Amino acid sequence: MDYKDYYKVMGVERSATQDEIKRAYRKLARKYHPDVNKEAGSEAKFKELGEAYEVLKDPEKRAAYDQLGSNWRAGQDFQPPPDWGAGFEQRGGMPGDEADFSDFFEALFARSAGGARRAGAGQGGPGAQGMHLRGQDHHAQILIDLEDAYRGATRTLNLRMPEVDAQGHVVTRERTLRVQIPKGVRAGQHIRLAGQGAPGLGEGGAGDLYLEIGFNPHGLYRVEGRDVFIDLPLAPWEAALGAEVNVPTPDGKVALKIPPATGSGRRLRLKGRGIPGATPGDLYVVAQVALPPADTEAARSAYRRLQEDFSSFNPRAALYQGAQS
Repeated sequence: MDYKDYYKVMGVERSATQDEIKRAYRKLARKYHPDVNKEAGSEAKFKELGEAYEVLKDPEKRAAYDQLGSNWRAGQDFQPPPDWGAGFEQRGGMPGDEADFSDFFEALFARSAGGARRAGAGQGGPGAQGMHLRGQDHHAQILIDLEDAYRGATRTLNLRMPEVDAQGHVVTRERTLRVQIPKGVRAGQHIRLAGQGAPGLGEGGAGDLYLEIGFNPHGLYRVEGRDVFIDLPLAPWEAALGAEVNVPTPDGKVALKIPPATGSGRRLRLKGRGIPGATPGDLYVVAQVALPPADTEAARSAYRRLQEDFSSFNPRAALYQGAQS
């Protein structure tokens, strides 16, 4: 997808205040509104302005967007970093159903709020004196290690809450929490921290903080729900003849029997070795046949002998048969 420079769309500097962004939007929206401007492309420009303003008017979205840095250029091929948005605390849930915005916007912001509830909106407004309102719930995404989901853990988390200062600039307030990660938690689940959201009004209690769980990228494992996948390199003779090999799992090494004639891509299931739970997931070992390097004359000679011994073997025979049918 293409990167969108929302500051360029709005015609403002990255250091612009929230009031400057609002004024720029109002000016450009009047100029490009389809009811006023009938020139070709005005409607698309108006839509692009609306998307940019949706992000930059909101201190939380703007602070998260700014984390991408200023080195990106409009139209540049872009994919969000795996840890993008982690640790940002937001009022209410994450954005849910938005307008018909671009794929770039959707990739960054349009995630379901899951179990997070919206509550306590409008504290402190006109007529609020003497009222008792519960504080607004907050939401943040955090990343944990896969091993934490297997064993449970206690982690120290640093959360960042965007705010607007007296000069109209977006600043970030940080706070540190000690959080218990329960055993068996999976990606997308929420941990509720009671009373850690916004303070209430009057005698109203504080809101809650919902932490949405995600996993840090792992060098060995991939996760789908409660199931875990690992690629297992096999020597050609192990794959052909069968073998018993040790497989690393997040719970320790497991001895696994490799059946004879195991080809690359074959899945071998270790039942119940996935993420724990009432119904635990499975761990799938995906076979990958690895060829020894032909980097010496002795190794090349061994491959030539193998070529002679298997002269009738054609690994592409099925391709040719399929092309003729």
